[in-house]
Amino acid sequence: KLLPAVREVHTRWNRRVPTGALNRWLADATERHPPPAVGGRRIKLRYATQAKARPPTIVIFCSRPEDLPSSYERYLTHDLREHFDLEGVPVRLVMRKGENPYAKKKS
Repeated sequence: KLLPAVREVHTRWNRRVPTGALNRWLADATERHPPPAVGGRRIKLRYATQAKARPPTIVIFCSRPEDLPSSYERYLTHDLREHFDLEGVPVRLVMRKGENPYAKKKS
């Protein structure tokens, strides 16, 4: 029983999740449980992509990553594990602030 279980976890550990599927999951997860409003403004989670496998590392671009509570990050990690069948695998969730396309660039 042990060897088949190890092979299954190894398969999950190497899994790549397409960006489109991650973005559909992110939209659904934020619709079911929206991110909190910190300082009167809601944090916007824009999109997600898988940066690497081994272990699965998911990067989520959002408006204010430093203000997102750790409890909401735990909610996203748990929901991600359930949705993509990543039980028994360490999942890294990285919150990153996207570039502002309207900000003036310094030359």
